[in-house]
Amino acid sequence: MVKVTNTEQALKGVISIAQTAPKKKTKTPAFYPADNVKFPLKKPNTSKPTKLRPTVTPGTVLILLAGHFKGKRVVFLKQLASGLLLVCGPYGVNGVPIKRVNQCYIIATSQKVDVSKVVTTKFDDAYFKKPSKDRSKKSEEDFFQGEVAKKELPASYIEHNKALDASLGPAIEKVPYLKGYLATHFTLRSGDKPHEMKF
Repeated sequence: MVKVTNTEQALKGVISIAQTAPKKKTKTPAFYPADNVKFPLKKPNTSKPTKLRPTVTPGTVLILLAGHFKGKRVVFLKQLASGLLLVCGPYGVNGVPIKRVNQCYIIATSQKVDVSKVVTTKFDDAYFKKPSKDRSKKSEEDFFQGEVAKKELPASYIEHNKALDASLGPAIEKVPYLKGYLATHFTLRSGDKPHEMKF
């Protein structure tokens, strides 16, 4: 056993004992909630605009990779506030009307079309919003006797597509073989290597 010869050694011993003294254990609660209480996570309300690919510029011919018009070639007009791309066939060339597309499902080509004379100010995300459905309860007679009404496109939508055809038509006809290029489907055959293709 080490003998304490002076007060400094005695004080050091007291300090070391106090530092290594075990802490008092906290008392465990006697009640636990039956279900896990969920707390809302705090998220900053900052909306980051979607970055547009550098290869996608107004007038670029795009290839659609998904959806009803998969494989069709369309003309890019502008990017909307939601980040979606506003594209058009045009309808008179390949049957693709004015619509929105996510840039994840496109291939940008090197072909360009002059879209300087195309007016796109009236097209925004609210333009493509669908009307709310009638969710009122139907009686048995309406359920069995009611005929399903055919969905008709609004007249303004048809007029806007005709106006886009009129403005894009002359620009497409100026470039030789461009009208036929837009009308053909994009397809891959056996032996084709898409990673080595230049679009």
